[in-house]
Amino acid sequence: MTNTIKRIAVFTSGGDAPGMNAAIRAVVRTATYHNMHIYGILRGYTGMINGDIRRLETRDVGNIIHRGGTILKTARSMEFHTPEGRKTAYEALVAHDIDACIAIGGNGTFTGADIFSKEHNIPFIGIPGTIDNDLYGTDYTIGFDTAVNTAVEAVDKIRDTADSHNRLFFVEVMGRHAGFIALSTGIGSGAACVLVPETDTSIDGLIKILKKGAKRKKLFSLVIVAEGNKNGGAAEIAQKVTDKFDFYDAKVTIIGHLQRGGSPTAKDRVLASQLGYGAVEALIEGKKNVMVGVVNNKIKLTPFKNAIQKEKQLSSDALKMAEILSL
Repeated sequence: MTNTIKRIAVFTSGGDAPGMNAAIRAVVRTATYHNMHIYGILRGYTGMINGDIRRLETRDVGNIIHRGGTILKTARSMEFHTPEGRKTAYEALVAHDIDACIAIGGNGTFTGADIFSKEHNIPFIGIPGTIDNDLYGTDYTIGFDTAVNTAVEAVDKIRDTADSHNRLFFVEVMGRHAGFIALSTGIGSGAACVLVPETDTSIDGLIKILKKGAKRKKLFSLVIVAEGNKNGGAAEIAQKVTDKFDFYDAKVTIIGHLQRGGSPTAKDRVLASQLGYGAVEALIEGKKNVMVGVVNNKIKLTPFKNAIQKEKQLSSDALKMAEILSL
């Protein structure tokens, strides 16, 4: 080892994502392999403030790789936004002789980690755990693949009803600020159109697409809507469309939090294992205040500042492909 880190704490924060448990397992087992003591902080920054910290052994993470959610639980802490709250959290870490922390979460989690680490000089490594796949510095985030598979499976079932009844379905998926889930779901389900926050598809433009389908005697249509789309959610868009175009019987389905739950896919389990392993190895190498990601199948470390502030772009090729394949 190139540094003196011996006691690591791991926690999950923000929204849960399938595969978080696989990441926890990888962190615990890699740290144990290197003769480190590993601790789990329950309920994220809230548990850190309250000193809700317990030792984790390899047996504690047995039989969890396939489980959704997070065994460490998660929470959003307003108190951690204050200097006083962070000072209390620091005192709890000191009381347990914690040398470094591994944070599994998204943008908000890493923002808090970056501020806290600079204030109190405790190294942090971030693992991207969010179904939105919106963090710069990694091709995929933990939970994204599972969320897309859940959404595609739901749309496949909706397709049966749409086909039987000559219906137009507007299906809303998660994605307040990013359209990664919507785009992959749209391509994977053969949707007629995908509406994402990053592009400006007008209602008239959408109607034009639907009219082309009707002219070809298309019996049904599916429109995938990211919840953060500029024209509104699926219900609002459906109303705007049917006010001008009533060829189809229009229905709305909001998949919602189903996308967060369930057993992680094999891809998410492998990714989470890679990132958990990589996070511990990064601490051993003396790295701090970075997010560990996977780019082109290789581990890449990205400073928290870049992971938080730089915008991850949707693939222009994927957007074009979705448009062409929907014809």
